[in-house]
Amino acid sequence: MHPTVIKTENLTKVFKIGFRGRRVTALRNLNLEVKEGEIFGFLGPNGAGKTTTIKMLIGLIYPTNGKAWILGRELGDVEIKKRIGFLPEQPYFYDYLSSKEFLKFYGQLFGLERDELKERIDTLLTMVGLKDAADLQLRKFSKGMLQRIGIAQALINHPDLIILDEPMSGLDPIGRKEIRDLILRLKEEGKTIFFSTHIIPDVEMVCDRVGILMKGELVNVGKPTEIIDAKIKYIEIIVSDINQEILIHGKAMGFTICETGGQVSIKLPDENQLDFMLEMIRSGKGRIVSVVPQRETLEEFFLKKTGERIS
Repeated sequence: MHPTVIKTENLTKVFKIGFRGRRVTALRNLNLEVKEGEIFGFLGPNGAGKTTTIKMLIGLIYPTNGKAWILGRELGDVEIKKRIGFLPEQPYFYDYLSSKEFLKFYGQLFGLERDELKERIDTLLTMVGLKDAADLQLRKFSKGMLQRIGIAQALINHPDLIILDEPMSGLDPIGRKEIRDLILRLKEEGKTIFFSTHIIPDVEMVCDRVGILMKGELVNVGKPTEIIDAKIKYIEIIVSDINQEILIHGKAMGFTICETGGQVSIKLPDENQLDFMLEMIRSGKGRIVSVVPQRETLEEFFLKKTGERIS
């Protein structure tokens, strides 16, 4: 049985807004457990309360009601901060520092000695794929590079728990894959990773368990395969060098076909039609570039979940 790294009991946060002090509940009675060594995805649309939860866990704001424990210690215990690595959703970077200087600054904050710090910086820059950019100023970094140096900063103190707030937001597909690979590597090293996101595929690819937050309330917790059942709306096949007669036949069957840049996109409304269409493409000597099931959007998924709760 793995030890519990994060535990909350009825954790609640109420903000007072405006001149009249109108009360807005950002998080309501959150009961959650995260086990040692797992990747836990905190999934929800923007404004669901994910960042509010994270800010309470790391001590940036205080709960209105409820309790929480991190690594066996109650919130507010300063000692646990030494064992946590944190990357905020919108981190601030010192533009004119190089990668090495940036990590050295944070390492010194944690009291790392000179030789240990130098070795740690080299290890982290290699881990996040930025060894060749060790002397490059951060102002010259791409969004993906900044996310990677941000994760390196979150690891400088050898943390047991790593908390990442929307680490893949705003990244292109390559950047998201790089961050996913990093998260999986950290799990292999025995780290516990808690990260928030609103991107369903990222959760499906890396998480052991996921919690769904909706309007400040936890609506479900479990394995991604158990609770993320976003419906496939259509399947898109990208092909090249396809026979025009096959395209005409496909249109007659009700498939959506679009030709762009020398390639053809074929959208099948029913996944049961996939084998038939692939066989047609092969018989016409077409080259299959990709086959991608397109699922309902996150908004549609959460609206469905909300409807289930209301009914």
